[in-house]
Amino acid sequence: MKMISKISILFLSILITWAGWKALNALFFQETISFFNSKNGVTLRKVNKTKEEWKKILSLEQFRVMFEKGTEPAFSGKYNDFWEKGYYLCAACGSVLFSSEDKYDHGTGWPSFKASFSEANLEYAQDYSLGWPRLEVICSSCGAHLGHLFFDGPEPTGRHYCLNSVALNFVPEDEIKENLPEKATFAGGCFWGIEDKFSQIEGVLNTAVGFSGGHLKNPTYEQVCSGKTGHAESVEIVYDPKKISYEDLVRKFFSFHDPTQLNRQGPDIGTQYRSVIFYRDEKQRQIAIRIKEELEKSGVYGRKKIVTEIVPYEEFFRAEEYHQKYFLKNRAKK
Repeated sequence: MKMISKISILFLSILITWAGWKALNALFFQETISFFNSKNGVTLRKVNKTKEEWKKILSLEQFRVMFEKGTEPAFSGKYNDFWEKGYYLCAACGSVLFSSEDKYDHGTGWPSFKASFSEANLEYAQDYSLGWPRLEVICSSCGAHLGHLFFDGPEPTGRHYCLNSVALNFVPEDEIKENLPEKATFAGGCFWGIEDKFSQIEGVLNTAVGFSGGHLKNPTYEQVCSGKTGHAESVEIVYDPKKISYEDLVRKFFSFHDPTQLNRQGPDIGTQYRSVIFYRDEKQRQIAIRIKEELEKSGVYGRKKIVTEIVPYEEFFRAEEYHQKYFLKNRAKK
């Protein structure tokens, strides 16, 4: 009986330790809320297909990896040792995911990248399928499983996107350059509202909320809210320049918030709510300055001065998944 009691106690201790370990890791990793929230059976993804429909489009291996969360064998993928210049698209929906400029050899046997083309085209979920926590990487447009994100990559990002070759399609740089989406980053108060407004504009392909302009890498929402990281709640936008110009986006940005309020928007107060345009090149900088000056001269804000900062883009850190498409998700629940 004593031996049985000891075994029971040992088993119970292991069970409690396991539960505690999972709980701690749930705090460490960003908890995801599935973007497959639905209303009347209609999913919120831009590319909405059933598994049966994907089966007809993809190869058996692609379907196994991308929609049954499989993994191709190490060193077997066509893009593991592949170094041509170009872009890597989702093999299911064609969304642009990664650039060859960010590809590197991690030595693990799968294509590795230190950064994404845009965080707006990805989302993340906790994965305990192997018994320990991993961060799953998912195409935000169609929901396809791509691989996993680790944090043992090279500087400056420290990120290691470990992906399956069958989940990607490579397009040479000269074939996609003219049709490549462009990116823009803005901050103007609570990122839920700004993101929601931008997401409804024709020509905007995808959006993500996060943090830019600070000094701490991979900050949490709570850290940013403390006002000590220097970040602003931001929105990263992927758009089709043939349907909407950067100038139009800047004008929309100014119309979406009050650019005369310093370090606040309405009831939200703090430097994290400041108004900022993060320009990515000289062309974006000049457009932003010109429109800001035009608005100041127009008198549309009376005697109030526009306090919007125009600063170079450095880095965008995606916010926790429950912040992504927040208004859209909650509208679908009603």
